[in-house]
Amino acid sequence: MEKLQPYSRQVEIETTFNTLAKQWREENRGVSSTNQMSMHPAYQQIIGMGEPVIPLLLRELEKKSGRWFWALKSISREDPVPPKYRGNTKEMTQAWLEWGRKRGYTW
Repeated sequence: MEKLQPYSRQVEIETTFNTLAKQWREENRGVSSTNQMSMHPAYQQIIGMGEPVIPLLLRELEKKSGRWFWALKSISREDPVPPKYRGNTKEMTQAWLEWGRKRGYTW
């Protein structure tokens, strides 16, 4: 019975994340301000979920890109993006995905 606990917890985390991410995307359609998007309550709740959502954020980044850099930075307290790539979404995405792989995250 104990072995089900981590799995059911992970399912709960993923379900909550997917619900919040969907809400965030829908309510930020057409918004271009990174600050405004990052301060959205759903985005803030995702950050509040902490380290367990890092693989989910990396998966979102890989699939849909999106504006998950701020969340990853806030949760991990790291920023693997070299200054020369700031503002280049493709390079920033690659830096974060590489960061995740090096730390053993799978998504």
